[in-house]
Amino acid sequence: MDELERFKATYIEECKELLTDMEEHLLSLNGEHAEQEELNAIFRCAHSIKGGAGAFGFTRIRKFTHVLETLLDDMRNGKISLSQEVIDILLESNDILINLISMAESNTEPDREFGSDIEKELIKIANRSSDKKPISHNQDENSSVVHIDSESAQSDRKKFYNIKFSPHKDLLSTGNEPILIIRELRSIGTLDVKTSTKAMPKLHEMNPIECYLNFDMDLESREPLSRVKEVFEFVEDNCDLSISEDAGLFSDTIATDIKESEFVNDNTTPITAEKKQKDDTASNNNQSVNSIRVDVDKIDRLVNLVGELVITQVMINAQTKALPFEQFGSLVVGVEELAHHTRELQDAVMAVRMQPVKSIFSRMPRLVRDLAKKLNKTINLELKGESTEVDKTIIEQLSDPLTHLIRNSADHGIESAQERLEAGKPKEGTIILSAEHRSGKIVIGIEDDGKGIDRNKVLKKAIEKGIVSEEEADSLSESQIDYLIFAPGFSTAATISDVSGRGVGMDVVKKNIENIGGYVDVNNDPGNGLMISIYIPLTLAILDGMIVSVGQEHYIIPINNILETLRPSHNEVKTIADSSDVINIRGEFIPLLYLHRLFNIPNSETEPEKALIVIVETNNKKYGLIVDELLGQQQVVIKSLDANTKCVDGISGATILGDGRVALILDMIKLLGLSSKNLVNKNKKVA
Repeated sequence: MDELERFKATYIEECKELLTDMEEHLLSLNGEHAEQEELNAIFRCAHSIKGGAGAFGFTRIRKFTHVLETLLDDMRNGKISLSQEVIDILLESNDILINLISMAESNTEPDREFGSDIEKELIKIANRSSDKKPISHNQDENSSVVHIDSESAQSDRKKFYNIKFSPHKDLLSTGNEPILIIRELRSIGTLDVKTSTKAMPKLHEMNPIECYLNFDMDLESREPLSRVKEVFEFVEDNCDLSISEDAGLFSDTIATDIKESEFVNDNTTPITAEKKQKDDTASNNNQSVNSIRVDVDKIDRLVNLVGELVITQVMINAQTKALPFEQFGSLVVGVEELAHHTRELQDAVMAVRMQPVKSIFSRMPRLVRDLAKKLNKTINLELKGESTEVDKTIIEQLSDPLTHLIRNSADHGIESAQERLEAGKPKEGTIILSAEHRSGKIVIGIEDDGKGIDRNKVLKKAIEKGIVSEEEADSLSESQIDYLIFAPGFSTAATISDVSGRGVGMDVVKKNIENIGGYVDVNNDPGNGLMISIYIPLTLAILDGMIVSVGQEHYIIPINNILETLRPSHNEVKTIADSSDVINIRGEFIPLLYLHRLFNIPNSETEPEKALIVIVETNNKKYGLIVDELLGQQQVVIKSLDANTKCVDGISGATILGDGRVALILDMIKLLGLSSKNLVNKNKKVA
């Protein structure tokens, strides 16, 4: 990838972040009032996207964003009133830009008319301002300015600016071009440019990616000082700049890190370089945040290398255990230190892969807003724990499940305003989307104060669709009825719409969550609401596991699933009517699963009282695994399996042990399914 392509990729990534921020700020606006800082933040997002678009030749993005920017500028200056109609158009504009950025990323040329209907609406709203110069829809291909009808031009007096612009040598490497800045200045007035070549080196000493020209420019324009400064917003950190208005009423030197808040109005009070330096020093003392962008592939490679290092360290550690400490004490201590530092390195690298769930949560307010409008409901979405961090590979797979669950809450959970008032509830329904760390897992909750699950309706629909028989329905517990909503093809919607009714959403949720080693829990309070909790692992790369032996084979049980281990005494294991074995632990009958039977392993302990029972829990259900022996706890690197091995029930992956042997990692969710036929009601008679 050449330098230009790299800068383009960075610009596109920044645009995606800016559009996410813009949508978040837009959704925080109500239909009547907005904080000035919110409007400034939205304007900055649009202005930043526009500035980079010109540098990379994204003409359609530049033109569309300029029209959007013009409207936003009038809004923050109080020339256009905020309304729900305006917010709707701005959100649609955000969607247009998302699509344009996606096209730019894939090198797809957008149609000239793409987004033109929204662009016309923006111009129409912008022209409502009584003191606004009417905007013409026709635009000059070589200019980022929208034409103004001359007859209605502002009667403000012309202003004269002297601009001394000295780019730093590395300005070009940031993706900025002085010629684009000059072109932008010409679009707002009459410009005279004098170029200085004093810094120009000899030809053989020139670097084609360095900037050597300085510019002394005189600008005649009706635009205010703040508009002139916006032209240089993207190069503030990469130039020396001074702008004087009307022969010296304003003079300011910009060196580094100028905040836009310093220029939100046309105040011409001088800000000296000394004061600027003091302000910067104070700011840096309060907070200093440094970050860099790194390709995901590089991070993945780093994680893989650390994984191999962990495996090698475990092997070395296993070899040194057999060495006498008196003779090899220094070596043993060194290996222990290596293990300690390897663990620290691994934690640090894994932290790089961790991302806050905000990247997904931030998409949901827009979803809820659009659903509420479509369903004619009033719904408030509350977000909690947005800073909770999860492995990036898990975050990527959470989007669809969360979307399905939010849509389900809005459509099936939250009642209409009239129904809520009749039930004694507030007119506005509430959905709470939360995330938190709990017992080594991430728990994501989707809670609503709607009507909950109507168990009679669910059971009737399940019988109609053949999911359960009438005989089976009589024996189902309340919890089992609630879980029927995850059955394939199940839906209680009376009609199929673009919101729900096809019976695929909740089934997809369950499968996607299980594919990343998680499970779903349902807490139903009919008439008052529903809480669905998603339990997912912190990472899919490394886990803490317990090594167990069954015959000559070794398996890994995730530590987070283990509750306790025990060796049962004689006759503690009982056989129930369906020939399944259970054990009574403190009044609770726990079904047992014999691994040697499941995997057909010879030469293993077949009698429970001579073996060990590992009590595990997943999906809020418990069962016991019969194993021969516990070999110890170890942190293991998860290796993916090929397609053939993935077909084996109860196996989720593999790892390499300290002695070089391969051990299979047990899948607790799949094993629960295999033992589900053993799940018994506490009231069921035991033989």
